[in-house]
Amino acid sequence: MSPIPPPVPSDPIREEVDRFADAHRLGERYRAYDRSPAFPVEEFQRLGEARLLGLSVPASFGGRGLSALRSARGLFQLAYRGGTMAAKLSLQPEFSSVLARAGSPDLRAGYLDPLFRGRMLVGNQVTEPHAGSDAAALRARAVYRTGAYRISGTKTQVAFAEDAQAAIVYARTERPGGRSGISAFLIPQDLAGIRRERVPDYGERWMGRGTVVYDDVELPEAYRLGEEGQGFELLRQELTHERALLGAIYLGVAWASFEETVAFVAQREAFGRPLAAQQAISFPLVEDEARLTAAWGLLERVLTRLDAGEPVDGEAAMSKWYCGHVALEAVDHAMQFHGGQGYAEELPHAQRYRDLRSARVAHGTDEVMHLVATRKRWPRPPRSSPGNG
Repeated sequence: MSPIPPPVPSDPIREEVDRFADAHRLGERYRAYDRSPAFPVEEFQRLGEARLLGLSVPASFGGRGLSALRSARGLFQLAYRGGTMAAKLSLQPEFSSVLARAGSPDLRAGYLDPLFRGRMLVGNQVTEPHAGSDAAALRARAVYRTGAYRISGTKTQVAFAEDAQAAIVYARTERPGGRSGISAFLIPQDLAGIRRERVPDYGERWMGRGTVVYDDVELPEAYRLGEEGQGFELLRQELTHERALLGAIYLGVAWASFEETVAFVAQREAFGRPLAAQQAISFPLVEDEARLTAAWGLLERVLTRLDAGEPVDGEAAMSKWYCGHVALEAVDHAMQFHGGQGYAEELPHAQRYRDLRSARVAHGTDEVMHLVATRKRWPRPPRSSPGNG
């Protein structure tokens, strides 16, 4: 039985990814890193050498310069062939695009260039113990003192907590004559006063998430990204771009499990008939195909508008939630219809499910994605002044 063609159009970037995946046994290595949760240094460097890091970052900054839509096709194929690991490593420079947009030429040369070559890992640190999706509630502080900042606070749920050489960190700044609010900083992770600890995760173990504590860390003023108080807007732009592209990764992972399950139920028999002849099996699978195809259509619309320069905050949030939702359901069906084997680690479906489960909480929870989409559809009216009824 030939594979079901995915809803993603053919594209040279997909063919390029296929050649890369074949050369480096991407799927096998994805599964191996789940069993030995160390940061995949070799994969990161190989992606850099193949120019598969930062597909949609402008070439002037060192990226590939593809449109968001074509980048999504490449990310889909990376996820289809190499799981969330290959695709999210490829997306890491996009997660650090604030450095490209707001960093000085010296910072870009020292940190962004090595990142695109896969020689330096730059992480992102937003979440805090008391501030998850509510970035406006951040408590980490950066106090300015004569040419430098003193950074104090705790960041949690940090990807690459112990592995990143540098991180983009968001903290609250306040000083006379300065703009109060959230500011962004690039902080080398080997500075005095930084403590890092890894926390075991349910999935995506290669990502090494954990906690980073800043205890009065001195940081030169030159490491601030953008102006004081500009961090929240920089973060909003980056999150919109991330969320628009993440759906391609979720769908690529899910399509691999869906395709394998369709082939399996066609040849596996139960009660004298192939599983595919049982409506309890075939109906959910054709529904998965319809939902995955529809999700790609929604994603394409969002990415087309993003490439056109249109505001897509709400649509990107909607697409991220919906792609993650249908992808997780499709992989859950794959586990179910493979029976005990599907639940076991001998097949890839359990790992894919664990890794995809992060889609519902990372980069904005499902609940917050609904809220963002809702507020773009029905903006909140201004509050009435006292006495105006």
